[in-house]
Amino acid sequence: MSRMHEILEKYWGYSAFRPLQEDIINSVLNGNDTLGLMPTGGGKSITFQVPALMRDGLALVVTPIISLMKDQVDNLIDRHVKATYLHAGLSYTEQRKTIEKCLYGKYKFLYVSPERLASSSFLNHLRHMPVSMIVVDEAHCISQWGYDFRPSFLNIYSIREYFPDVPVLALTATATGQVVTDIVEKLKFKKGYKVFKKSFARNNLSYVVRYSDDKMRQLIHILNSVSGSAIVYVRSRKRCKQISDELVRNGIVADYYHAGLIVEDKENKQNKWKSDEIRVIVATNAFGMGIDKPDVRLVIHFDLPNSLEEYYQEAGRAGRDGKNSWAVALTTHSDQGVLRRHVTDAFPEKEFIKKVYERVGNFLEVAVGEGFEKLYDFNFNLFCQTFKLPILPTHNALQLLTRAGYIEFIEEIETQSRIMILANKNELYDIASENPNVDRVLQALLRTYTGLFSDYVFINEAVISYRYSISENDIYEALIELNRLHILHYVPRKRTPYVLYTTSREETRYLQFPKAVYEDMRARMEQRVNAVINYAFTDSACREKLLLAYFEEESDDCGRCDVCIERKKKLNHTQQDVIDGVLYVTQVKPRKMKDLIATLSFPQDEVINVVALLVDEGLLIHQNDDTYHNPVPLK
Repeated sequence: MSRMHEILEKYWGYSAFRPLQEDIINSVLNGNDTLGLMPTGGGKSITFQVPALMRDGLALVVTPIISLMKDQVDNLIDRHVKATYLHAGLSYTEQRKTIEKCLYGKYKFLYVSPERLASSSFLNHLRHMPVSMIVVDEAHCISQWGYDFRPSFLNIYSIREYFPDVPVLALTATATGQVVTDIVEKLKFKKGYKVFKKSFARNNLSYVVRYSDDKMRQLIHILNSVSGSAIVYVRSRKRCKQISDELVRNGIVADYYHAGLIVEDKENKQNKWKSDEIRVIVATNAFGMGIDKPDVRLVIHFDLPNSLEEYYQEAGRAGRDGKNSWAVALTTHSDQGVLRRHVTDAFPEKEFIKKVYERVGNFLEVAVGEGFEKLYDFNFNLFCQTFKLPILPTHNALQLLTRAGYIEFIEEIETQSRIMILANKNELYDIASENPNVDRVLQALLRTYTGLFSDYVFINEAVISYRYSISENDIYEALIELNRLHILHYVPRKRTPYVLYTTSREETRYLQFPKAVYEDMRARMEQRVNAVINYAFTDSACREKLLLAYFEEESDDCGRCDVCIERKKKLNHTQQDVIDGVLYVTQVKPRKMKDLIATLSFPQDEVINVVALLVDEGLLIHQNDDTYHNPVPLK
């Protein structure tokens, strides 16, 4: 067995790699700059984690998703691999300790957010670290042609001069030809670089679009027609709970998930869904990254996303186990107008953007000419309330200021509470405090958590409260007191966006919005929105073929999407077609006769005759609840 297979089996328990994984790993081990295009669920993390464990030194992983960063680090630690991360939500002391350990080779993986690469102090430390490879996750973010361009990603190429012989591995699930070219250029790939692309086709996934004047009714019908775990995507936090509550009222076990929930609620909901205590999770696009649940049978888009890249990535969370699954988009007559309004909302007037920039400086008390490379907590809601600014245009103005290079607006980051004990063990027996809960809380910490004397450890005040019958407020006050006495360092949980000034504050009259940042990006968003409209409102072309063509991949009609199925029904069909249809849908779920007729859309008398024939031959079972069931297991 080769070394890479030994590592795969030792740390992940797999005996073989998935398609493309081994090719990418070999390319990296041969020192090539490499781009891997692998659909959602294709196992991208393995392609850099395995070679990093085979090489001496530290793998630097750049990723824009803080939650995914933490999930991957936790996953590696669970596998007894030394990994850590740096992002804006960490305290100065934590960042300093992490950097020191990286300098001394204590970690195999360092995950960083892209804005970290704009910090000269971090770069001064980075150049002395034993970096073995550079990994760029979500690499499409470096391209202005991509749907999720992040200017901070442009900082990545500058670190290559520190490590001229270190290979770069860029990974993404979705990229057009233009984006691929842009990634290669922006990361300054060296001659002889390799590009590995897995087909975007999913042979077990059926794409379906359903038009309805009542989406809620259609959603309930679909969930009652197809069994199994499901995700329902919406574009509003408020609607997450509304739709989830409505599903529960209709007897469907459901819950909701969005970025505004506290960490414990997110983990609780996610774990219940993964363990099938909850069948349906109604979520914004905050849900899904890094969640590897293989048996999702349905992904339903209640609201259409702004791009086919987003749609493909989210729809691709269905059927990772290779079994038949469905990606359904619900549409109604108003959706085209809603999508086109998204373009207008995303690009407010330039004068409004300048006004937002000026007020951000006033709000944060940053003088003109000051602020360069300084990071500020930024209470976005309070900012909008203070200056009576509309929320959506203001949010998009901050995004445009980020793209123009004046600030880095870092979306809401939630950090768990964490502590490290500073005192030695003998000093813990002689604490002078009038707070009676100080000793109780300290003893509770020592009994609940390990490693407190050597590093920061995440804690959960609610768990301590439940186990030791101490109120969360008393725990908080005791920890503040212990922090004041320098017994420990306590970093309370907080959730806040940040603003990083990438240049000193400018006078608004000098602000410039280049054509590439405003007009060109607006035009590209219009193109992406038009592609979504074409996909969702065209009923004459195979859905999968349209999707693959968008990613510049040629294909035949899939034969599984709603358009292909309707086309087959319109052609002359045989009795065998009706038999196959009845056997298939009754494999998925037992059906009553009226449901069979409505689902298959073959002539009613033909369906009735075939069902009677199959029952007589023992291929179909007529059950006591008047449903028909195909006992052959679904493959």
